[in-house]
Amino acid sequence: MGAVREDRQGGKIPCFVSATVGTTSSNAIDPLPDIGRICKGEGVWLHVDAAMGGTATLCPEFRYIHKGLEHADSYCFNPHKWMFTNFDCDCFYVADRSALIKTLSILPEYLKNEATASGAVIDYRDWQIPLGRRFRSLKLWFVIRHYGIEGLRYHIREHVKLAQQFVEWVQADERFELVAPAPLNLVCFRHRAGDETNRLILERLNRGGELYLVHTTLNGKYTLRFSVGQTYTEQRHVENAWRRIREVADELST
Repeated sequence: MGAVREDRQGGKIPCFVSATVGTTSSNAIDPLPDIGRICKGEGVWLHVDAAMGGTATLCPEFRYIHKGLEHADSYCFNPHKWMFTNFDCDCFYVADRSALIKTLSILPEYLKNEATASGAVIDYRDWQIPLGRRFRSLKLWFVIRHYGIEGLRYHIREHVKLAQQFVEWVQADERFELVAPAPLNLVCFRHRAGDETNRLILERLNRGGELYLVHTTLNGKYTLRFSVGQTYTEQRHVENAWRRIREVADELST
């Protein structure tokens, strides 16, 4: 709230706030109820980005991450990140589409037609900046048709369970530490020996080809990220990954 008012006092016009449910770097979840109340009170558009984490809410037990979402003016998540859909596919929702359409709509002469004028069709060109769009919804329909809600929930729950098992292994090994909470399927961890050791671990693991990790920096620390979300990932894959991580750590310590 203070930042919004400071901007106004400085002659600026705050108009948009983006909150995140499951950041890419660490799966951090912003406090939507608090942010939402501020945005409502200040008349600022609130967008909620749940790019990967949003898929988890197909399961009732994970819907707590969306607490406060009722305050949002717009929301999106990407099925291509954890819902087994080929890249790219984004699901985008708005509470009141009229504001979006009034902002982005264009109607040159060559686009005028009877169906549009009568309201018989929804022109999705008015929902985005580009005039054209690919037919992304068909591949998402096929995924939903193939798995069904129970199939999707099964895989999501398995991925979270496997990630939580990985968390336990990290916590039980005194050489490693968790760097951030792991509420869903992403685990941020590191070797206690320091940044250079973690860089070497990452390089050797990725060069070996058995698994692939990506790093981030959290609180100034070089951090390894272990994500479970691939369609065919099983317990044995996660076990082998942890075995290989420990082997590389052993190699570096000798």
